[in-house]
Amino acid sequence: MNDNVLFDFGNGVEITKRELIASISIIALLLLIGVFISEKITQHQTDKNQIYNKAVKIQDKDMFQYGMETNIGNAFVYGDLECIDTVTYSDIGGKYMSVTKVTERYTQHTRVVTTTDSEGHTHSHTETYWTWDEIDRDDKHCKNVTFLDIEFKYGEIYKPSEYYVDTIHENIFSNIRYVYYGSDTKYTGTIFTNLNNNNIHNTKFYESMNIEETVSYLESNIGIGIFWFFWIVFIGLCIYGFYYLENQWLE
Repeated sequence: MNDNVLFDFGNGVEITKRELIASISIIALLLLIGVFISEKITQHQTDKNQIYNKAVKIQDKDMFQYGMETNIGNAFVYGDLECIDTVTYSDIGGKYMSVTKVTERYTQHTRVVTTTDSEGHTHSHTETYWTWDEIDRDDKHCKNVTFLDIEFKYGEIYKPSEYYVDTIHENIFSNIRYVYYGSDTKYTGTIFTNLNNNNIHNTKFYESMNIEETVSYLESNIGIGIFWFFWIVFIGLCIYGFYYLENQWLE
């Protein structure tokens, strides 16, 4: 082993004294860059928190309507989101705010599978398998909803995610089936929005949260924790890559 090598991990990965010193400098530099970026994230979050703290908090229809009429600005509004007209497909019945019908065909596919035996010889063969593949998609949604008993167009406040409803086969011998997904007709939660010109703007809906929970969620500084987790992983990968190189220029 070279006298300058402090650690030898095999596979060509060695750490010399100069590489160790250089890696400490690299880590210090990357940490300084991380601190700079995290301060920017913190400042951005602080600015957002000021907006949230100044926003009006509304829980009744009259104040909601008054806020839109008087251009009150940013507001948290808590209430029920309900569809006025429901949609469905005759095959499944029921009532939904939105519903999707996916047509699938049971299709045969082939693929080449390669294996290696105990003597290191490779062997290939063609394998057949079957999957349900989407060939068509159709969807419907209601035209209008109410939030806190005030009417809006669908999508102005929230487009809920859909859950699995049912699967219906064309017939017992067919390779065609229809898979249905739908969303509920009513949701309760808080919106953060801008009230002006008799309408809502830049609206985000926080399902199953009251105003206090929504404010706490938005003011949480979880972004800093996530940033540092990925930044530390990035630093680790950089240092590993640095050690993996021969770095003869340091000798």
